[in-house]
Amino acid sequence: MTSVELVEVGPRDGLQNEQTLLSVDEKVELITRAVDAGVRRIEAVSFVNPKRVPQMAGAEEVMAAVPRRSDVSYIGLVLNRRGLDRAVTAGVDEVNAVVVSTEEFSRRNQGCSVAEGISAAIDVVRDARAAGMRTTVTVATAFGCPFSGEVEVDWIRQIVADLVDGAAPDEIALADTIGVGVPAQVRALSAAATASAPGIAQRWHFHNTRNTGYANALTALDTGAHALDASIGGFGGCPFAPAATGNIASEDLLYALDRSEVSTGVDMAGLIDAAQWLGGALDKAVPALLGRAGGFPTRP
Repeated sequence: MTSVELVEVGPRDGLQNEQTLLSVDEKVELITRAVDAGVRRIEAVSFVNPKRVPQMAGAEEVMAAVPRRSDVSYIGLVLNRRGLDRAVTAGVDEVNAVVVSTEEFSRRNQGCSVAEGISAAIDVVRDARAAGMRTTVTVATAFGCPFSGEVEVDWIRQIVADLVDGAAPDEIALADTIGVGVPAQVRALSAAATASAPGIAQRWHFHNTRNTGYANALTALDTGAHALDASIGGFGGCPFAPAATGNIASEDLLYALDRSEVSTGVDMAGLIDAAQWLGGALDKAVPALLGRAGGFPTRP
């Protein structure tokens, strides 16, 4: 592949597990820095209950203040019809619905069974499409679950098939929610998703919890990935899963892509600066490595 979309999820997944709560202005600053660095798809907000995930409060206020450009698409994560109604009112460009692949995690994360999650995602896709919005469904815990253990590839294939039969989204995202995946799983899941959803773009969401996230991302690229999620600075995690830390860092991923001559249109220096700013806002060291080492110097 010669190009891939880098989807910046730092304003959503990067913040949802942090103890420090950023203000609306700080969230808008992070999003603006991503736009200025050349990112053109940004998962900016999550329309979940702020009592459960207080880091995601103020979604409507954030969307009212983000820079609006014709070439920038803002994504809102939604779990149900109420979330979709909020997303439509707030004016996001895309919605990302989520289906958790295992029963216990689904009940802990979304308060519903897997079957109920699939049904809710189908409804969200149908209604969002009617509202003129692009749609993604993310299959979470596709690589493994902290409570149920291994997740069979055939089960993910069936979930994707059910989603496509119900209301085919524009994009299927496969998520390694807890960072347990390896490249062999990426290849198997890509083949399964292609079999169940031929012609539908594949997006991938990796965590580097066990130091396999970047290898997985490059493997997904080899299998034909349309888009790769990453988080500025490598911040992020899931508040409903033990030790689910370490989103792959946007700038570290960008280095690997740039050196592999894969175009994203994103500026590495801009991402490094954004990561340093975010580390200061969160009062935490930046997990990503590129800000410490810098890019490989070009020959004079």
